Amino acid sequence: MRHTEFWSRLDAALGSASSRTWAEMFVMAELGSRTAQEALDAGVAPKTVWAACWKHLGLPDRDR
Repeated sequence: MRHTEFWSRLDAALGSASSRTWAEMFVMAELGSRTAQEALDAGVAPKTVWAACWKHLGLPDRDR
């Protein structure tokens, strides 16, 4: 997964107006107690970050 796909999926899940803010504020243990944005900036693969977001947002399996 590329960064652009990650952001497209997060935009679809939360809306483009909220997705960036959520990614900058919501801390997840699975990402080393980092936000999605911090994890991406640290070089964590977008697929790994998406898996953590998907879990916390309670999205359906089709969005996995």
